Amino acid sequence: MTEEIEGRSRGALPVPAPDLILAEGPGHRWQVKAMSDSLVKMLGLDASLAVGRFADHVFSGSVPSLEVLAQDAVSVGRAMLDIRLRLGAPHGLWSVDVRPLGLDDDFKARMVAVVFRRIAVAGKEEPVSFRGMVGNSPAIREVFRKIAMYAPSDAAVVITGETGTGKELVARALHDQGLRSDAPFIAVNCSAISEELLESELFGHEKGAFTGALRSHRGRFERADGGTLFLDEVGDMPLNTQSKLLRVLEEGTIERVGAEREQKVDVRILAATNVPLEQAVGTGRFRADLYHRISVLRIHLPPLRDRIEDIPYLVEHFLKIFARKYGRRIYRLTPEAVSLLQAYMWPGNVRELRNVLERVFVETQADVIGARAFGEWIRERQDFLAEVRDGHGAGRSSLPAVLLPQGAQRMERTKAESEFSPVFEAEFYAGEEGGRSTRPANLTEEEIHRAYRDAGGNLADAARRLGVHRATLYRYLDKLGLSRADLEE
Repeated sequence: MTEEIEGRSRGALPVPAPDLILAEGPGHRWQVKAMSDSLVKMLGLDASLAVGRFADHVFSGSVPSLEVLAQDAVSVGRAMLDIRLRLGAPHGLWSVDVRPLGLDDDFKARMVAVVFRRIAVAGKEEPVSFRGMVGNSPAIREVFRKIAMYAPSDAAVVITGETGTGKELVARALHDQGLRSDAPFIAVNCSAISEELLESELFGHEKGAFTGALRSHRGRFERADGGTLFLDEVGDMPLNTQSKLLRVLEEGTIERVGAEREQKVDVRILAATNVPLEQAVGTGRFRADLYHRISVLRIHLPPLRDRIEDIPYLVEHFLKIFARKYGRRIYRLTPEAVSLLQAYMWPGNVRELRNVLERVFVETQADVIGARAFGEWIRERQDFLAEVRDGHGAGRSSLPAVLLPQGAQRMERTKAESEFSPVFEAEFYAGEEGGRSTRPANLTEEEIHRAYRDAGGNLADAARRLGVHRATLYRYLDKLGLSRADLEE
């Protein structure tokens, strides 16, 4: 490991010795082949236990995944430099270089070398802004990296992520950065159109093809010819339409409803979904052959709760947008207000953050927004949480919510803002039925050991088995004084 660097800046240095060697193993997974003494010491690992294991098990808190970085490096056939990486608490933020090593008989690298550099952030960094998306976290930087890598390709891309994470922004960025940027970008929401009309919307229809077809209609494929077609919520597409879509993608031709001839189309497909397509394939709701056809490349958008360090940048970005929209300026949020927003788990993600900020912007006449400005919103979330606990929010008990500390259930208007108790996130724990509850987690050392063992050494999977967020598990590891080496024992 090399010395700490401040921010992203570093001079032209000779290639240092690698801290980590990964080798391609079975199933195209990447395994640890060797580790430097300094990296072993930093992670508190027993090198003999790490060597031979999958990288994503040894570095389970890594964002982005080291296995994904290794695969990308050998796919493009060149080194990837200065990739920002978070190893999870307590190891912090790093910059890594990933270099392919050697070539086999097929001229493909089967090993990569990784160099780690610790990043010492001095003060607030400048955010990265990319096609309407803003942030500086390793998670969002990984999204930007993949957009830059995939945009020049003509291959289909599936964009995954929860509602409100910005999947259409990613699709537009892929189009605008790609070779079809001068051609149309056409979007269709597959869940917003009835099954009867979706086929006509996608492929068009001729006049008189069905009752109400008073004129010919150009479908989205025709309108996107030469450009990009974005299929939003593709997981909700009816099976009958999936069959016709697959035929279009394989043959490159469409046939309008009621037409007697086919016509060629040249379209790049981008698709987005907030439901796991693999699960939909397993339950028969999505065709396996269509899944393999559209998921050539994948980009996953992280939920906002996994990139809370980006919230101050997003706040600043949205305040500028609202200033232009409403013709007046609010300069900033107080530190207490920002801390409050960072403590919430944001089930609606960036879209919910924008909506909350716009509401408070409209209601605030001062130059600065304080924590008290969010009081009504907090009470609404508390009411929602109460309904979930009472059983009235059936099917939604897994949604994150806000909780106020004991004694802070009401905000006094006369109370100074500095005395305002911050909101904290509701942690989840697995109940006896395997469901989830909004009661605070109370993990024991034995439970953590068992979950880690059952998860095969993957901390992210262990957190899921415990029913808590990964950050919550890290806090308990710190609280109990447990290292990864302790868990391995």
